[in-house]
Amino acid sequence: MSVTAKRAALARIVNQRATQIVSTLDGPVPLAEATVREAVGGSVPHHTKAEQERFLRGLALDGYIVSWDDDARTPLLRAALPDEVDLPAADDEVHQLLRQFGFIVPLGHLDQAIDAHARGDWAAANSQIRTFLEGLTKDIALHIDRQTSAELITGENCRAWLAKRGFLSRWACDGKNYLNGLFKMLHTDSSHPGLSDEDHSTFRLHLGLITSRTLLRRLNNGY
Repeated sequence: MSVTAKRAALARIVNQRATQIVSTLDGPVPLAEATVREAVGGSVPHHTKAEQERFLRGLALDGYIVSWDDDARTPLLRAALPDEVDLPAADDEVHQLLRQFGFIVPLGHLDQAIDAHARGDWAAANSQIRTFLEGLTKDIALHIDRQTSAELITGENCRAWLAKRGFLSRWACDGKNYLNGLFKMLHTDSSHPGLSDEDHSTFRLHLGLITSRTLLRRLNNGY
């Protein structure tokens, strides 16, 4: 079995038993946490291996960063965001609700954004997260009113329509609000290469996940 195959098999085992409690030097913890801690312990500063870069990007997407102490020998894992945000749970909930409502196209764009981020393709990730949110608001509008013309429910018009229907309320009623501001921010740099960086792309993904979770929860609760 190749090294890649062994890693894939190990990942499947960890995913299947993620919440199983195991004993470590720091006490009992879930298997998933123990695995992450072990991987962090083997990371090095100024990394050059693609595997470590993907691992660190995955941690960043979940709201964690790795830093090193003064002697650059001991890696430290710490949260980059408040615990209340809980990005892994947000990601899981968004995927679950997208499938529940049958919003398959936005789901595909979200997965492409996450995959592009993992590869370090910031421009592609930025483009896909904006497309994901645009597709999500359009699908929400069509879900609320199946008789609405799909051609009319696009962009800012879609957000204004959702506001009039009471779904967004004051979120998107006059062009000077959170959602329209978010879309304008996501539109900057567009999809051109070399105009973004890891921090900016990660920030956009975080905002996309948190915002979409709020919108999907609202739809699921009958707003």
